Amino acid sequence: MSVPRIGFGLPTFGPDAGPEGVVTVAAAVEEAGFHSVSVTERLLLPTRSDGANGANGAGLPAPHVWEPLEVLTWAAAHTLRVRLLTAVVNAIFQPPIVLARRLATLDRLSRGRLDAGLGQGGGGTPETGFGLAEEFEAAGVPRGRRGAGFVEHIAAMRACWGPDPVEFAGERYRIPASLVGPKPWGERVPVLLGALTRPTVERAARLADGVILVVDDWARAREPIRWYRDAGGTGSVVTPLARDYPGSFIDAALSDLEWAAAEGVDEVHFALGRSGLHPERQADLVLTLAERL
Repeated sequence: MSVPRIGFGLPTFGPDAGPEGVVTVAAAVEEAGFHSVSVTERLLLPTRSDGANGANGAGLPAPHVWEPLEVLTWAAAHTLRVRLLTAVVNAIFQPPIVLARRLATLDRLSRGRLDAGLGQGGGGTPETGFGLAEEFEAAGVPRGRRGAGFVEHIAAMRACWGPDPVEFAGERYRIPASLVGPKPWGERVPVLLGALTRPTVERAARLADGVILVVDDWARAREPIRWYRDAGGTGSVVTPLARDYPGSFIDAALSDLEWAAAEGVDEVHFALGRSGLHPERQADLVLTLAERL
């Protein structure tokens, strides 16, 4: 079969999160010849009086998630080839010039290996709600900044990555004529947008280099993939898999890859940490999957 590009999530939450686990998994992904490693973002999990302690739209199994860009910088320092994906960083929680400089710095340190997956504070489902209100409150950002504000944020970051002098005048963000750096390693940082609904998927088709669609069921993934292609999206369709692997990971992964290939997915990311596997065991499974392909 034609196998999509393969990536693995790094251990950024749970008891095994930390520098040793990140290096163990990243090194195995590079040794296996797979495409990339990825990280996600979650600022906090609220303890609510309604009894929903740890309410978590993204489905992460632990309340504390390590900061994504710092983790990818650590992974970059211990690898040479593997690409680095944020899947996703919630862009509007940081000013555009701050996030643009952080992303460009990582891109330069990794010699152009960064793929910036950006979101607007989602990470849920239509049933659980798109994002946590407490995250917006803690970041000091109104939920109304989503949508048009997210589009403007991306434009402001791309201005920062462009030639000096940089100048941007939007309704929500302004950058006075300035010298802004560092610039990306190449001409630009590839931007992919996390999406859940048809309008956000179609926005990714218009504005980005690809779309990130979290998949928990391949049958339900068909429609957003079609939305993206019907909207003229020609970039990468990337699918982090939101599932545990209580049985044979290898058999399940091979099945997932078959589904992904049939649905026109370009890149699949497995998050073995969701199953509570120690990083050493994750690394063993990464290498075993490479042998089976």
